[in-house]
Amino acid sequence: MGITLFTGKILGLLIILAAMKLLPGMIATPASAGETYTPHETVLINTANTIWTLVAAFLVFGMQAGFVMLEAGFARQRETVNVLMECIFDTCLCGLLFWAIGYAFMFSEGSGFIGKHWYFLQGAPDTYFATGIPILAHWIFQYAFADTCSTIVSGAMIGRTSFRGDILYSIGITGFIYPIIGHWAWGPDGFLALMGSADHFLPTLGNGFRDFAGSTVVHTIGGVASLAGAIVLGPRLGRVFKRDGGGPMSPHNLTLGAVGTFILWFGWYGFNPGSTLSAVDMQGIGRVAANTTLAACAGGMVAMYLALWFGDTKGKFDLGFTCNGVLGGLVAITCPCYWVSPLGAVLLGAIAGLVVYLGTLLLEYLRIDDPIGAVPVHGLCGLWGTISLGLFASNQYGATGPTGADNSAPVAGLFYGGGVGVLKAQCIGTFTIAIATFVITFLMMWLIKMLPNPWGLRVEKEIEEGGLDLLEHGSLAYPAQ
Repeated sequence: MGITLFTGKILGLLIILAAMKLLPGMIATPASAGETYTPHETVLINTANTIWTLVAAFLVFGMQAGFVMLEAGFARQRETVNVLMECIFDTCLCGLLFWAIGYAFMFSEGSGFIGKHWYFLQGAPDTYFATGIPILAHWIFQYAFADTCSTIVSGAMIGRTSFRGDILYSIGITGFIYPIIGHWAWGPDGFLALMGSADHFLPTLGNGFRDFAGSTVVHTIGGVASLAGAIVLGPRLGRVFKRDGGGPMSPHNLTLGAVGTFILWFGWYGFNPGSTLSAVDMQGIGRVAANTTLAACAGGMVAMYLALWFGDTKGKFDLGFTCNGVLGGLVAITCPCYWVSPLGAVLLGAIAGLVVYLGTLLLEYLRIDDPIGAVPVHGLCGLWGTISLGLFASNQYGATGPTGADNSAPVAGLFYGGGVGVLKAQCIGTFTIAIATFVITFLMMWLIKMLPNPWGLRVEKEIEEGGLDLLEHGSLAYPAQ
């Protein structure tokens, strides 16, 4: 951990020094869309932006440590090794699949539904379109996002999923579902990205779908896929729900869960500010980082107090709800982080805390077993955060770019005099992606469940009762001393 922090500080210092020494003109004056630069200045700008993008990619990749600790902490002791193994395996698998086909499906040109070029990164240009970022730097940044989506899904399926079944559904989500559906919103010719423009989907709408850093593209896809998996699997053996006289199973190590939450929060400073792909957009980076912080704080506070006032442990400060409230606020701010004010970030983060609390109660009522709260945190807060842009976009900020911000066409939400245009586009986009993800993932999970063991989705009863760690992996996280 000390080496990681030291490396991060050194990289940050290098970025600051590079900007101060090489880009003095841009520090003094804001960039505009019509500004031109010499070839030498362009190289320096692209270099600074590439360094920034790579540092952000490393931060996002570091979130895997947070996920593995959070999931392991909220699991039972006898399935800890299984959680660790799934997360590490998903990370390795995602890298290979995203190199072979995922990046091509998601970010190359093709149709409104799928990219059709750059398989195995062959034939890709030196830089990713007009960003000036080398294609491999953009690939590793987006690989870290893809890995995040894949890891989310495993959290709701802890304790009863066979490891071979995990291999199969991970291939489906990482290689096909996430990149193809993600292309709709983030691809250069995705039908939701181009929605509202002439000769494209719903041309009279006047607004395309916006998702700055992935509330929908990463988190809703992951959260809704989690919901499909949890429904197909059914609850863990011995899980008795509140309406039947029981309650959630206890986490085995809340210390791991809390530390994992902080690591995820830290990594989110790569997730959101890094999505500018621009070190030159200094105001944008600062605003996004501040909004990310405020939404997380508000989400954690609201979830904590709701559990204190109304929860099963009424009168007690619940750590699990507080951690998930923080994460819910982070998920919610991920889409609108560039376009809202700090006040808007606090308000939408606070509502995310409410969404986490009510969403958890809803799953309990519906008898859906989600051990870490992946569905309310990522699925429901992803939906809320995406929709919230149509309410809280402050009519001040437009688009980020390699040479700075272009605020000539600011995004305005309903509460800031923008009408319902942006809100409509956000609702259409996020619900289209959520519904498509659920239907496709549910079908995939059901088909895997039908396979004969050991390739079926759920482990045999005796393995689940005996513990996945020993019977699936041959080791224990906490062997007897």
